[in-house]
Amino acid sequence: MKTKMVTLSFVLMVVGLSTMFAQEVKTEKLKVNGNCGMCKTRIEKAAKSVDGVSSANWNDETKILAVTYNSAKTDVKKVNAAIAKAGHDTETAKATDKDYKSLPACCQYERKKEL
Repeated sequence: MKTKMVTLSFVLMVVGLSTMFAQEVKTEKLKVNGNCGMCKTRIEKAAKSVDGVSSANWNDETKILAVTYNSAKTDVKKVNAAIAKAGHDTETAKATDKDYKSLPACCQYERKKEL
C-alpha cells in the first residue's frame, strides 16, 4: 500500500511539473502594412525582437504576418506594438508619424486615416 502511495505521489508530481512548465505555443495572423522586401525584413525583425516569438513570416502580396509565439511569455498586442515602433501600421497598432517617416521612401505605404 505504501509503495502505491509513493508511486501515485510521484506520478502526480511529474504531471504537475510538466503542466507548470508547458509552453503554450500560438500562431496568429496579423495584417501589417508595407511594400517591399526591405519592409519584410524590418517587419519580421521587429516581431522576432519580442521575447517569446519563435518565428515571423510576412507576405508582401497579402500583407499578412504569420507569427508564432509562446503565450506564457508574450501576447499579440506586444508584437503589434513592436511592429508599429518599427514604422509599420497593423490593424490594431498605428506607428507614430515619426516612426513612419523614418522609413525609406520606397517603404512608405499609403496610410489609412484611422485604424
